[in-house]
Amino acid sequence: MGILWYKFKLSHNGPSLPPGPCSLPIVGYLPFLGSELHTEFTNMAHTYGPIFKCQLGSKLCVVINTPELVKVVTRDQDEAFSDRDQTTAALSITYGGQDIVVSNNNENWRKLRKIFVHEMLSNKNLEASGSFRSNEVRKTIKTVFGQIGTTVNIRNIAFATLTNVLTRMVWGNTSDKGEGNRNLGDELDILSSNISRLFGRVNLSDLFPSLARFDIQGIERDMKKQHNKLDQIFNSIIKDRIESNTKETPDDGEHEGKKDFLQILFSLLDQKDTTSLSMTQIKALLTDVMIAGTETTATTVEWAMASVMHNDNVMKRVKEELAEVVGLDNIVEESHVPKLKYLNATVKETLRLYPVSPLLVPRRARKACMVGGYTIPKKCTIFLNVSSIHRDPRYWDNPLEFNPERFLINKLDTKGNDFKYFPFGSGRRICAGVSLAEKMLILILASLLHSFEWTLPKGEEHDFTETFGAVLKKTNPLVAIPSQRLSDVRLYM
Repeated sequence: MGILWYKFKLSHNGPSLPPGPCSLPIVGYLPFLGSELHTEFTNMAHTYGPIFKCQLGSKLCVVINTPELVKVVTRDQDEAFSDRDQTTAALSITYGGQDIVVSNNNENWRKLRKIFVHEMLSNKNLEASGSFRSNEVRKTIKTVFGQIGTTVNIRNIAFATLTNVLTRMVWGNTSDKGEGNRNLGDELDILSSNISRLFGRVNLSDLFPSLARFDIQGIERDMKKQHNKLDQIFNSIIKDRIESNTKETPDDGEHEGKKDFLQILFSLLDQKDTTSLSMTQIKALLTDVMIAGTETTATTVEWAMASVMHNDNVMKRVKEELAEVVGLDNIVEESHVPKLKYLNATVKETLRLYPVSPLLVPRRARKACMVGGYTIPKKCTIFLNVSSIHRDPRYWDNPLEFNPERFLINKLDTKGNDFKYFPFGSGRRICAGVSLAEKMLILILASLLHSFEWTLPKGEEHDFTETFGAVLKKTNPLVAIPSQRLSDVRLYM
């Protein structure tokens, strides 16, 4: 009895858990949370402070709401918070967490991230694949030109462009196969939407592990269906590529610096060294590229277009810059992108107000540690409320106003080094695809805004209602009508 009393006193003499709302037995605070989790957490921070706990079923969550505490998590103690909160849905779609996004900080993750960043997204490879991006964006402009006067779904057109770019970068010139490639893009679009929807649902199996085997909501079952469809696509593409490789003569090989990503990955398949990859790891990495890479960037294009169309002064300045840098007798090239300072600032402002993932991908504590004077237990789930910080008047003037000029004055970037602005995360778990995402975002936006005038359908008004999920989406898709802006029709061909 004396030993038990000693342990009780010892545990209560140390730093306590962060403050937070009272919870019900078993279910915790779950019954009181609405569907817009980022907004709920922001409101709770006003009551409980910059760091608070929230018990969701058997899962203890801690929410971080200030740049100072984000720095502690992502820099000062980055290693301690570098694991992922691996949900049932996430594990089901990523081959058991063998990818970059969902994997814990382990040898497999470090190897995959290094290959992804230093092989696919190296400066050399990005430069070599520049023609892929330019060609696909030109095809998009031609497609939109054929729809002048009719309604165009901005997110869908951006998604199709991104899919074509990534398929060419990942497994070669598949976009030259016409109808087959369009069908692939459509199928990936459906899969991506379904996967994002399932990710966004609260899963009782994650909050009550004892119920996991019952899969009460069918989320694991439904996600595995999406996984199987995606796996079939990858198997088919990989099989075709392997067969085509066996038919190539030495003169058919790619020149150095122009290998597609699958060729690079195949060269590492079943090697007898530390760079060796399995076929499952290759497919897990392709899942990150083709699903996470397309859905997030396409959604940001939609938010940016909606914001520019809604702000006449912003639209005017964007057009003036495009006319000056690109010229009304020319089309947008990737070489123009670094010179489009105001459009770059517009994209940054879009990511401030509408970050791709408003709570980022949740982290998990690898060990017990201290943050803000409070104890964070081992295996606790950590949410970084980037949405709240990006709209906090303590760090931003008129935070709810869409004002790209703030990024012309304050030279913030998206690399996560300033903890009041980190739309892609920060530290070792920052999004690995930032460099490509930014290139594609600005190239697509610049091309759409330079080539066309855009208006809403008659009687429609701008709607910025948000739907929380794995990706922060517009509740109502942006549908707009394009009209010809450039006088020379040949620029659309």
